[in-house]
Amino acid sequence: MTAPGPEVRVTGQLADEEITAVLALAADAARADGANPLSEHVVLHVRHGGGHSRHLLIEEPEGRALLAYAHLDLGEPAEGPAAELAVSPSARRRGLGGLLLDEVVRQTDGYPAGLRLWAHGANTSANELAAAHGFRRVRRLWQLRRALTDPPDPVELPQGFTVRPFDAGRDVEGWLGLNATAFADLPDQGGWSRQDLQRRMAEPWFDPAGFLMAHDAEGRLVGFHWTKVHRHPDQHHEPLGEVYVLGVDPLVRGRGLGRALTLAGLNHLRGLGLSEVLLFVDADNAGAIALYRGLGFAAWDSDTLFRR
Repeated sequence: MTAPGPEVRVTGQLADEEITAVLALAADAARADGANPLSEHVVLHVRHGGGHSRHLLIEEPEGRALLAYAHLDLGEPAEGPAAELAVSPSARRRGLGGLLLDEVVRQTDGYPAGLRLWAHGANTSANELAAAHGFRRVRRLWQLRRALTDPPDPVELPQGFTVRPFDAGRDVEGWLGLNATAFADLPDQGGWSRQDLQRRMAEPWFDPAGFLMAHDAEGRLVGFHWTKVHRHPDQHHEPLGEVYVLGVDPLVRGRGLGRALTLAGLNHLRGLGLSEVLLFVDADNAGAIALYRGLGFAAWDSDTLFRR
């Protein structure tokens, strides 16, 4: 008798042991590929749940070991559903990624905006999988890096602006409003809710001292630089800084505030003893890329968004 083939199980909520298995699988894939297959946004949905998430799992028939996982986000009808996939390094070359993606396509049949698929890392098999299933590339994020052993320039704020650390007691509403304005053309970022912010504030890496708020002479919040420090649990890698989110009010752009805020964050990260910093930027954002290259950043890797 032929053994049954792998099957995809779909659920709206993961049990505790399933959460552990998904995060372990993603960590294994990240070690093998050099890039995490799941974005921070998806990891938070895995850990905390989400009303618009579907989780697709392929498990061993015996023992229920997790072989492959896909997260499907149905929370942005205008933009279309979004998916991210991960396959255990020990279970590759068995067609499991294709099986997952076929089910993701079936689950999203009928959505007028079309299915989006993220592939993290320029050299991962997810890029080949997307092309083989009829997806086309619609967006690319570049990962840039810079050594902090070379000191960043001193911070010179434009006249009339001041910078201070984030204050949870008075900055939440103002930051949410500015974030929405600064990223009005990028719903993945500009659409953050209070819950999205608070979940990140509850993360172990959150440090208000590295969340820098810029105000104009009237005290209005007009820019911010939110930094982040990645610390590896196994301690085998040095901590890595990140220009996590940098935003400037469109009304004050072109006055040098973005550059000053970037330098303020870089100097903060260097002051923590970090030796390297990364950031992500849209490949077609020529102005931001020119700014970052001028500050010593260079290309490192890329993430790609595909649409079917």
